[in-house]
Amino acid sequence: MSAVIVELQGVTRSYGSPPTMALNGIDLIIEEGEMLAIVGPSGSGKSTMLNIIGSLDRASSGETKIAGNDVTRMTDAELSALRAYTIGFIFQQFHLSDGVTALDNVATGLLYTGMPPHERRSRAASALERVGLADRLTHHPRQLSGGERQRVAIARAVVGEPRLLLADEPTGSLDTKSGVEVMHILDDLNRAGTTVVVITHDRELADRMPRQVRIRDGEIIADVRAASRVAAVVSA
Repeated sequence: MSAVIVELQGVTRSYGSPPTMALNGIDLIIEEGEMLAIVGPSGSGKSTMLNIIGSLDRASSGETKIAGNDVTRMTDAELSALRAYTIGFIFQQFHLSDGVTALDNVATGLLYTGMPPHERRSRAASALERVGLADRLTHHPRQLSGGERQRVAIARAVVGEPRLLLADEPTGSLDTKSGVEVMHILDDLNRAGTTVVVITHDRELADRMPRQVRIRDGEIIADVRAASRVAAVVSA
């Protein structure tokens, strides 16, 4: 049986006074090595769930465990270490620094690991090669296409070899061809053992995933697996 990397039990998240409930009684288990989509319309609570899973935000109540760590009991320094060594993030808007090269953008993903600069850059070069950008190391973001910039963002997210990769609308700013290329990279990372969670409102994209967790009004309304995945589990 696979290890559990994400466990949410009775998680709620509310904001303001009177409180607005963004998440309401979420129960979710994600096993190591899974690939799934958390899908729902704007305002459904999926981005809040990403922030909770990524330890960027704390639940108002309930239990949140990431890679066996009870994040409700962790200090800010411990949470920073968890993000640095365990979790990678990919965002729709790339969040690259225009003034530095692709290589140095990726190397920033290791900035808080204490690794010396030459090793950070060496690993960044390997990560860029992994996503097919070995010939773009010295290019600045403005010299890259949208698909290439997203691949730089993916390289930055995986340069530290995180166990858990969270992708927030990773194809939302891309044309169809670039979006397909990005999803192929995520597929390859998952096959290599990385747990991949894609947050999206795109049902077509979600339908390509082995598992879909559908969320609406802060609650999980369905958790379904592709028939092929279920058949494989049954036959195993």
